[in-house]
Amino acid sequence: MSPILPAINATLNGIAAALLIWGYTLIRRKQIQKHRKVMISAFITSCLFLICYLTYHAQAGIGSAHFRGTGLIRPIYFTILISHTILAATVPFLAVITLRRAVKGKFDRHRAIARWTLPIWLYVSVTGVVVYVMLYHM
Repeated sequence: MSPILPAINATLNGIAAALLIWGYTLIRRKQIQKHRKVMISAFITSCLFLICYLTYHAQAGIGSAHFRGTGLIRPIYFTILISHTILAATVPFLAVITLRRAVKGKFDRHRAIARWTLPIWLYVSVTGVVVYVMLYHM
């Protein structure tokens, strides 16, 4: 098992979050071509994350790292982890649908789902980093 993979996963999540924020900023400024490139980069980054995440868990097994915190931080950690995990299961579907609608030029439908996809995807990316920090550095 590679001990570096959790850090790589957190880094990829952080990069995805930054790209999502940048992409949102670009579309608000009507910079459509730049928005498209940045959002495709966010999608690729998240795909790389998923590959690394599945590789890590194939090697280490599910639940291989255990949270050691005690007291109030413990329920906080598990609340973040549970919400992160549930929403993470939706991101691949939402991201693919959102991207597909944009590629097909169905921009009204793209915008409608992107209003859900962006906050969920951003939450999952940010809480992925938070879970990593809490699990490996607390």
